[in-house]
Amino acid sequence: MNICVLNGSPRGAYSTTLHTVLYLQKRYPSHDFKIIHVGTKIRTLEKDPSEAVSAMREADLILFAYPVYTFIAPSQLHRFVAVLKTSGADLSGKFVTQITTSKHFYDVTAHRYIEDNCHDLGMRVIHGLSADMEDLTTKQGRKDAEAFFEYVLWSVAHGICEAAPVRAPKRVSEYVPALPATEKRDGYDTVIVADLREDDSSLNNMIADFEAVYPYKTRLINIAEYPFQGGCLGCFHCAGEGKCIYKDGFDTFLRENIQTANAIVYAFTIRDHSMGPVFKTYDDRQFCNGHRTVTEGMPFGYIISGDLDSEENLRTIIEARSEVGHNFLAGMGIDSASVSAMAQRLTYALRRKYVQPRNFYGVGGMKIFRDLIWMMRGLMKADHEFYKAHGVYDFPQKQRGKMLAMCFLGAMVRNPKISSKMGNKMNEGMVAPYRKVVAAAVPKVKRK
Repeated sequence: MNICVLNGSPRGAYSTTLHTVLYLQKRYPSHDFKIIHVGTKIRTLEKDPSEAVSAMREADLILFAYPVYTFIAPSQLHRFVAVLKTSGADLSGKFVTQITTSKHFYDVTAHRYIEDNCHDLGMRVIHGLSADMEDLTTKQGRKDAEAFFEYVLWSVAHGICEAAPVRAPKRVSEYVPALPATEKRDGYDTVIVADLREDDSSLNNMIADFEAVYPYKTRLINIAEYPFQGGCLGCFHCAGEGKCIYKDGFDTFLRENIQTANAIVYAFTIRDHSMGPVFKTYDDRQFCNGHRTVTEGMPFGYIISGDLDSEENLRTIIEARSEVGHNFLAGMGIDSASVSAMAQRLTYALRRKYVQPRNFYGVGGMKIFRDLIWMMRGLMKADHEFYKAHGVYDFPQKQRGKMLAMCFLGAMVRNPKISSKMGNKMNEGMVAPYRKVVAAAVPKVKRK
């Protein structure tokens, strides 16, 4: 079988993910693997994608291999997807799958992003392999990789693939400003970070409407005009002092012009089931802050041009970003009503300093980061100090008193004689601390 491997890692031949492919190549010598380093050759491919397109056309199976960066694929792979979809290449009917490595921090949204775009191209999708960064170095990890590859071979041989999603026609229309202007006042610095291009008339109108109805002055930063030298390279140069290896000054610009604000509103047009390559570059380059939630407590809002209702995965990414960062998500403005509501919620959050406790997206994501940074604290010094200072290291094994109490309670429950005599005492005991809180509560004085 001819297999075209699209290595989306910006680390090229030094990619951890690629080595899983190289292992499979060595284990299955009867198959021909052709590897194209789209992550490192993206500038060339944007000018002429013929090398990659030709290899994909000749292949029996296309295999995306990449590390998960910031909820999705690296920005370099986003750029390649954009090139591929505008190249006019007919890849319909081609089998496609993917291999990623990560610490399983939102690998599901990364896989869904690739699958959605492959379905757009009429390709036959086989669910991919989401591996831990260290899986290849373990016996079980290698066994899992081989089992996955053999499943893919079986799927291709039998014509088995995932059903393409049934999508309703996209509802996209030109946005017409409709919101009344509100008197502006000082007090809260709100920055609008936008990927705003000349043909983004709807997005421009939406931003204008938000600025009109929002009661505070705003600053607009158009990242489409920022001179990025490139996307994150995954080089860990910033791990020590937070200084990016690029000399375009983005790390300083980010900290002095964006993260100093009281609130951030992101604005973009949906492109290829995501916020687009420019915004992905912006997101990935924020790794100069490592895994530190430096904007914790700051409210976020979104202005989105496009049919967001049909983009379930993108909505998940947006909510998860806010939850992991512990930011109040004021809303996703897609029309005049939701833009106005988002402006009102943002105002409320600023005035009341409102932020909700994290939900599963945030709690689960931070537990992965907690364990990762604890293990890598020798390298990620700044992250480690931040996590210590902010109480992120909430390991359950440190709660020895509670663990002993649960052992004692468990022993009682497992004893038939004691358990039969307990009756409703367990329920009474469980709610006793909560009843105490309710009993001690007093009516709150209404705020004027």
